[in-house]
Amino acid sequence: MDKTKFAGKVALITGATHGIGQATAVRLAAEGALVAFNHRPTSNPDETMRMINEVGGRGFPVAADMAIPEQVMGMIQETVRQGGRLDYIVSNAAINPPLKWDETTLEDYDLLMDTNLKGTWVVCSEGAKQMIKEGHGGAIVTISSISAYVGAVDQTVYCATKAGILMLTKALALVLGENGIRANCILPGSIYTNMSRNHPGSAARAFTEAKNPMKRVGSSDEVAGAVSFLLSDDASFTNSAELLIDGGMIINAEFNPTESAAD
Repeated sequence: MDKTKFAGKVALITGATHGIGQATAVRLAAEGALVAFNHRPTSNPDETMRMINEVGGRGFPVAADMAIPEQVMGMIQETVRQGGRLDYIVSNAAINPPLKWDETTLEDYDLLMDTNLKGTWVVCSEGAKQMIKEGHGGAIVTISSISAYVGAVDQTVYCATKAGILMLTKALALVLGENGIRANCILPGSIYTNMSRNHPGSAARAFTEAKNPMKRVGSSDEVAGAVSFLLSDDASFTNSAELLIDGGMIINAEFNPTESAAD
């Protein structure tokens, strides 16, 4: 691992107290970036900070509820205040409560859209404005999902938010490219995280391991490695790309809880 890969750069990662966001924060810090890692105001950022310190990296927590635009904008300004600049954004924060389509309330819908899609819009658009103001270009990576491609019976609105994130990223790539800002999207499949561990539970993991061409689920570290690539100069001409990280699971589609894991 190149400990100077992102030397002198400042990265903001949302949803970074567990899973993909946490792994990405640690990876970028290990590769030399100063990492601003987002957490909810009610969550504890200490474990991520400990992990960053453990790899010899530098970072600082920034609190914001991604569903509240004012907090997201304040988070960007706090990142710049502490870091001195902003080079990279990794928009990862999302929620995914199991919800049947006919039991999803308007309040449920609004919270999913506000957190996942609007939150991504605010952090990426406001972050891009800051990068343009600083005049040095930059890179954005959004975390969508295989659910942008395939439906799931208890994720109807979640799927819509993730499809929206994919197209939003492509549209941002179109308008930001002339400012030297690249925008790319990663779509993880079955990755073992706090969010996926119980959604919809052990049966889903058994199904995935049986059906996936690689016969396993992925890890957050594997996604973090892809994020690192897309932010780096190795991807300097990669813009508006969508990178599916699912071990080939897309060929067998999403988990259907009515299908036996043994089938």
